[in-house]
Amino acid sequence: MALSHAILASLIGGKPCSGYDLAKQFNSSLGHFWKATHQQIYRELARLESQDMVISELVPQDDRPDKKVYRVTEKGKEYLLDWVSKPSPPIMTKVDLLAKFHIGYMAPSEDIFREIKTLKKRHQDSLVKYRELEKKLFDNPESLSLKAKFRYLNLKMGINYEEAWIDWIDEALNLLGGNEKGGDDTASREE
Repeated sequence: MALSHAILASLIGGKPCSGYDLAKQFNSSLGHFWKATHQQIYRELARLESQDMVISELVPQDDRPDKKVYRVTEKGKEYLLDWVSKPSPPIMTKVDLLAKFHIGYMAPSEDIFREIKTLKKRHQDSLVKYRELEKKLFDNPESLSLKAKFRYLNLKMGINYEEAWIDWIDEALNLLGGNEKGGDDTASREE
């Protein structure tokens, strides 16, 4: 997925908005699985506008500079729908920790355990946030509109992702002897 797709998807799903509002909206929804800085979003909006995928309108504001508000054009909508209709490529994941695990037997076990316990905490924190969003926004998934069901499924994928990481980390800690309940804190140094 390109940033252009994510921006168009954000704009098409709601009312026209400024780059600043789009960045806030983006980070609170798509930002859970696609990271972009404000500068990247503004640059991409300018590119999309130069390609007639979005248009902007200056909206006057009291006591502040005029605000540039963007909306998706018909060309942008066609571009987005063309992208949606094509198969997505397989997900290629780059996870530093998994590369470290390839040679983890060489490292001091306390370093490995510290890193995976820190990672577990991050995933637990994300899971708590996702569960709160689920409770707040999607209390009864069966009664949701079709649009909301698709958004719920995105959130559900995030929940499943975090749970899978936590399960894997617990398994790693158990296998390597670094679980919270004690056990041997020294991993084997053999291949």
